[in-house]
Amino acid sequence: MSQITIQCRLVANVSTRHQIWTLMAERNTPLINELLEQIGQHPDFETWRQKRKIPAGIIKQLCEPLRTDSRFIGQPGRFYASASALVDYIYKSWLKVQQRLQRKLEGQMRWLGMLKSDEELVNQSGCTLEVIRTKASEILVPLTSKNESPQPTQTKGKKSKKPQDLGSNRSISKTLFQVYDDIEDLLTKNAICYLLKNGCKIPDQEEDKEKFAKRRRKTEIKISRLEEQLASRIPKGRNLTGEKWLETLIAATSTVPENESQARSWQDRLLTKPQSVPFPVTYESNEDLTWSKNSKGRLCVKFNGLSEHTFQIYCDQRQLKWFQRFLEDQQIKRESKDQHSSSLFTLRSGQIAWALGKGKGDAWNIHHLTLYCTLDTRLWTAEGTEQVRQEKADDIAKTLARMKEKGDLNDKQQAFIKRKNSTLARLNNPFPRPSQPLYQGRSHIAVGISLGLGKPATAAIVDGTTGEAIAYRSIRQLLGDNYKLFNRQRQEKQRQSHQRHKAQKNATSNQFGESELGEYVDRLLAKEIVTLAQTYQAGSIVLPKLGDMRELVHSEIQTRAEQKIPSYVEGQQKYAKQYRVNVHQWSYGRLIENIQVQAAKIGISIEQGQQPVRGSPQEKAKEMAIAAYHSRLNP
Repeated sequence: MSQITIQCRLVANVSTRHQIWTLMAERNTPLINELLEQIGQHPDFETWRQKRKIPAGIIKQLCEPLRTDSRFIGQPGRFYASASALVDYIYKSWLKVQQRLQRKLEGQMRWLGMLKSDEELVNQSGCTLEVIRTKASEILVPLTSKNESPQPTQTKGKKSKKPQDLGSNRSISKTLFQVYDDIEDLLTKNAICYLLKNGCKIPDQEEDKEKFAKRRRKTEIKISRLEEQLASRIPKGRNLTGEKWLETLIAATSTVPENESQARSWQDRLLTKPQSVPFPVTYESNEDLTWSKNSKGRLCVKFNGLSEHTFQIYCDQRQLKWFQRFLEDQQIKRESKDQHSSSLFTLRSGQIAWALGKGKGDAWNIHHLTLYCTLDTRLWTAEGTEQVRQEKADDIAKTLARMKEKGDLNDKQQAFIKRKNSTLARLNNPFPRPSQPLYQGRSHIAVGISLGLGKPATAAIVDGTTGEAIAYRSIRQLLGDNYKLFNRQRQEKQRQSHQRHKAQKNATSNQFGESELGEYVDRLLAKEIVTLAQTYQAGSIVLPKLGDMRELVHSEIQTRAEQKIPSYVEGQQKYAKQYRVNVHQWSYGRLIENIQVQAAKIGISIEQGQQPVRGSPQEKAKEMAIAAYHSRLNP
């Protein structure tokens, strides 16, 4: 994806800030709250929930009568459109999470049905355990032979691992799960269950009944937690007045909860920090923002529906060039009397939001107005602009071809064709932009990035055609002389954790601000990873999905604890707790976002994959890159 988001501070006089706060906090945010509630109470909501989709146009339909409601009246038209779009986005995200949880629940329930003790397998199949083991061996032989490959050369000082050790069990288990549903023979089914519960191997020792019971109980707990998450409350709005929090406090102090669930909901609401700023307002059209310069030469912006207000732009020096480009694009279009197309503007969309501030007084004086701008990095250069222009021209040509195939067209359709032809003509009038050759990477070279607790980022440069790693880079190698900053940031987090623990014991405030050192280290890491990809002319960077990070981190801690203390469970738990204290979890989302931004500037594509649970950081990164390459070949 070539789009990135930059931000700046919007500076205006007190009366302007007051009016914007009133519109966003007292009109727009309550409107969004009302729409969220109406969707959740809609008679067809359960049907939508089952289908994981809200029909198009429903939210706009619900919003239309609210325009004349005295609680929400007086907003610019863009504010109503923004409210509908935001509610649609919130519910789409929520339903997507629900879908993912449902898939996980179905998978765990399926696994629970297959997870049987040796005694249960024997009783179910009517055969002895030795017969089941023999059948399991027969099933395993052809599967393991598929994963065999020539022995790798020995590396100095280290024992080499067979390639089948890397991800072979994963591929075998995947095959076994697929075969299980198609097999009707009871003995074969039980043999597959036997293999799967033993890690696709034939164990040498008898099954420990106590360990198996714990394992089964863990699966049951996972199912219970997933069911609770699926039954979670529907999306709620932002209550800026704090009335609901106060109502909950009064209820909790004056009445006894009816059950444990109600007590937990009260506790959750009281411990949740209330929102202090309203929902943002999105301008999806780049022509809704008008750019100019004031008498002092400072960049300014006006918004559609708020044209009587002018905001000055205060931004970082690194981002100033982008805001200057927004102004240049509009000036070129204006001076050419609309002979250029706004679809080639560098700016794609904008969003007004309030950033949290500190202090006492009126909210519009405490908090700061911020503008977020989404832009397409390809539109910075002439070559990238031509690439975008060609894509848009091809889309319009396909649309016109489909319209002409319909034959007789009504007046609206003819007017639509006329507009599209006009847009196509303007697209052929390019903006004057600097020339810069486009990045040309080799599609078979990929950089896999594995994330972990002790080592936040590890890179593997892989040739997809051979499946071999060209090079590896640890976090120490990526950061080089800046590795000391990584250690300093870790020490800061440990110190803050200790201070927070003491504050909690003394029942004092435990909200401590953090320095921006972690974000700076993320930017350094991202820059080095992208530079590494450029050095090896990689076609893409493969990043893990964030949704699996909790399980990955937990498995890393558990594996480390088992290695240190093999047979003492309580000792493993104590070690795992201490390890969590000493090695704090990194902000993986922030790191991934920085990598995406840096890659977008160069033109390197980003792919996502599932990071393996087992293996070293280098092996995980390598396997992700190989999997991404093969998924591209066999979509």
